[in-house]
Amino acid sequence: MGEKLRLDKFLSGQLGISRADAKELIKKRLVTVNGDTARLYDMKIDPASDAVCSEGNVLTYREHIYIMLNKPAGVVCATRDRLSETVLELIPREIRRKNLFPAGRLDKDTEGFVLITDDGEFAHAILSPKRHVDKRYFAVLENPACEEDVKQFASGMIIDGGEKCLPARLEITEDPKEVFITLREGKYHQIKRMAEALGNSIVYLKRVSIGGLELDKSLKEGECREISPDELRRLKG
Repeated sequence: MGEKLRLDKFLSGQLGISRADAKELIKKRLVTVNGDTARLYDMKIDPASDAVCSEGNVLTYREHIYIMLNKPAGVVCATRDRLSETVLELIPREIRRKNLFPAGRLDKDTEGFVLITDDGEFAHAILSPKRHVDKRYFAVLENPACEEDVKQFASGMIIDGGEKCLPARLEITEDPKEVFITLREGKYHQIKRMAEALGNSIVYLKRVSIGGLELDKSLKEGECREISPDELRRLKG
């Protein structure tokens, strides 16, 4: 037997809806528990053993949820924004829940892998520079990169304002304007500021992996999916 939860609280948490909306589902007889129509919003259920369905959909209890999103340019990494679409608005209702947030930010014009979760402890483990979880980016530069740039990245650059960066990795591809950059921290506009410190600028930027987990190439811009337990372990690097 697991910990008992009120039915309306369970529905609210798993569906990402308010308690009032959860009660409305129950009032409309759209919720069943173990095959029987639920009538009391405060009835206690065991999420580990009771079968709960909402509008015919089985709800599998998960304490936390972890989502991989392929963020398009123009969308902001925030829980809410008055002017622009947020990453949370891209999450489909069937996997949306309360208290979701983006674990780490990408600039509005940067694309790629954003981790969205409701697990604050896990997010801290991913984001803390002390945990050495790599974040890898593909970048297109205005001017070609050179081996001296590689050395500058590896040495721990000083960027505008006198901020000291942790050592980072710069990989130059066959086209010296196309590079991969690996960081284990996330200062404000860091990659753009690092490029500017070298007299260069970023034309295009996309995060392609976090830790040992690469962005799913089958995800189109704006699409997302849940992350498996095995992938979570790879995320930690």
